[in-house]
Amino acid sequence: MAQDLIIGLAQVPAGTDPDRVCADAAERGCDIVLFPEMFSNGYPTFDPTAPGAREAWIATATRLNGDYLVGFRNAARTHDMHVVATLLEQAEPKPFNTAVLIDRAGEVSLVQRKRHICFFGAPEEACGAGTSSEVIAIETRNGVVIVGLMICMDREYPDVTLDLARMGAEVILVPNACNLIDDPDAGDVRVGGTRARAFEHVMGIAVANYPAPKHDGHSFAVNAVGHVVAMAGTGTELVVATLDVDEIRATQKREWFRRPA
Repeated sequence: MAQDLIIGLAQVPAGTDPDRVCADAAERGCDIVLFPEMFSNGYPTFDPTAPGAREAWIATATRLNGDYLVGFRNAARTHDMHVVATLLEQAEPKPFNTAVLIDRAGEVSLVQRKRHICFFGAPEEACGAGTSSEVIAIETRNGVVIVGLMICMDREYPDVTLDLARMGAEVILVPNACNLIDDPDAGDVRVGGTRARAFEHVMGIAVANYPAPKHDGHSFAVNAVGHVVAMAGTGTELVVATLDVDEIRATQKREWFRRPA
């Protein structure tokens, strides 16, 4: 029997009940649900020239052990699946743009802080940057898969993908918050860049984005040769992407010369 990893890309607005999303994903056979970037506050911006605006934005940060993640942890436990939740994480001297992987028992098993923050403008100029990445072997109903996380602009730089590839990542899960297809300046180059990352490092990559009108949707997943295997439209939906883990491993073995030492 082929080993597939079935990923639910939760292209939903901030504030959507995670249990409802995970219940839908469970009915559709998903092993994992991936939410968009900074879901805890919906990635709002602020006017950096307005007195107190930065401080008010920072005040929306939440703790990793706080109430915000409880709903996601309960949903993971109830529906026997992994969940990638995202948040503005409370920290000193600056908060982090953070993603966490919650396992099937409802425990946080991996924490990733965005390494390439958008330091050139609000709101991320108020954030601190993460400095490292890790992978984890997760247990699914079909077997073990080695996964890592990166957040939005991390996928636009080679170092994060390279680090995860060197650690043995088979699939990278990417919470996102920007236009993927209809960017007025970049067009669809972000999809093209993700396809190239997957191809050059021989791994699957899945990206969950916000729906319109916040961004342009188009959450998607690509396989280890960069082919798009699933893509959402622009509206609110749960798009299900299936990555063939056996094929990823076979491609990594066949194209070993692409994998970093």
